[in-house]
Amino acid sequence: MIKREDILSMEYLKKTEFTGCHQGMRFRLEKHSKEDGTELLVTIWPEPFNYFSTPEEQKERNAFSFDEDGVVDAIAWMNDKLFEEKEKWDNAPSNWSNYKF
Repeated sequence: MIKREDILSMEYLKKTEFTGCHQGMRFRLEKHSKEDGTELLVTIWPEPFNYFSTPEEQKERNAFSFDEDGVVDAIAWMNDKLFEEKEKWDNAPSNWSNYKF
């Protein structure tokens, strides 16, 4: 389970993205500006590759308010995904065979 203390502060998120992983799921939280304000954009994908090496079709995104409540909601969403798609994350290490040199 991902906990609030696993994610860096709002001050950090205001400046740059935060990436991490947990039980086969990689994630990225970032400040995303749009015409009507700012949101917290969260992207998840299966290990083992980084954000830029993973095909877009393997990534899932969701947006939250860019505040402390949004971080808490984002963590809840990621934990829900860990539970709902458990087999996907458990099988993530086998993705190494998909790597193309």
